[in-house]
Amino acid sequence: MGLLVNIVMRPCLEFWGRKWNSLDIATAVVFFILHCLCVIAPFHFTWPAFWVACALYLVTGFGVTLSFHRNLAHKSFRLPKWLEYLFAYFGVLSLQGSPIEWVSSHRYHHQYTDTEKDVHSPRQGFWFSHMGWILDSGSRFGKYGGLKNVEDLKRQPFYMFLHRTYLLHSVVLLGSLLYAAGGVPFLVWGMGVRMVCVFHSTLLVNSAGHMWGKQVYHTGDMSRNNWWLSLFALGEGWHNNHHAFDYSARQGFEWWQIDLTWYVIRFFQLLGLATDVKTPTESQKRRKALNSKMMATSH
Repeated sequence: MGLLVNIVMRPCLEFWGRKWNSLDIATAVVFFILHCLCVIAPFHFTWPAFWVACALYLVTGFGVTLSFHRNLAHKSFRLPKWLEYLFAYFGVLSLQGSPIEWVSSHRYHHQYTDTEKDVHSPRQGFWFSHMGWILDSGSRFGKYGGLKNVEDLKRQPFYMFLHRTYLLHSVVLLGSLLYAAGGVPFLVWGMGVRMVCVFHSTLLVNSAGHMWGKQVYHTGDMSRNNWWLSLFALGEGWHNNHHAFDYSARQGFEWWQIDLTWYVIRFFQLLGLATDVKTPTESQKRRKALNSKMMATSH
């Protein structure tokens, strides 16, 4: 019964029981259209379109996980500006907002994790933490009074340009290129299917990543390590690890904790492109471990 209330009844109340502004309606329409494209995707299947969707999933997914999240939000490592900007642009193509907006929301999430002021805590229900917060701009932007925690990005003209024009890049330019290259199949798979998959892999970190899985470290919040989430979220599923050491470029601490984003960062580090790469020491991990004896014997 509790699961029914959390996933079905509460979302209905949130959906119908509040005022909607034009931004909320536009966001909901975009989500609806993208999911409709997924419904018709089997009727427009081609192998080239499928592989384009897979490639764009990785490119835009790493744009979110490597750039928006670990590089810009947490400053876990440094890249040359040309490479930093390239991956940030890849993130823009995910249609998850501009780097400035995304990073601001995420920094507030870590500042107020799983409290009433959290941007997307499952304490307000699974639906809210997954998609409800995106469809409620009054809650999303009204809690903090604007983008006050991203002055480092606002000082850079490139990020301000992306902030003002991200829809042009992620919808108009990319959509036009896909349609020109492969017609409707490329548009359906490269935009609809791919964007929905990237969206939900990110959103599940906010919802499932704070509800289901194991806690290894003292974090004072609901964050969990979730192996299946990490597989398609490019390593972001080791969420308790992340909340314990949010500055860390690596989130899968154990050899068996698959973290594709870390593998890319490590590759750039070996090439000399990623510098100031931050990870916790073994003693730091032991101090925060819920079971310090088990942590000590595992290394």
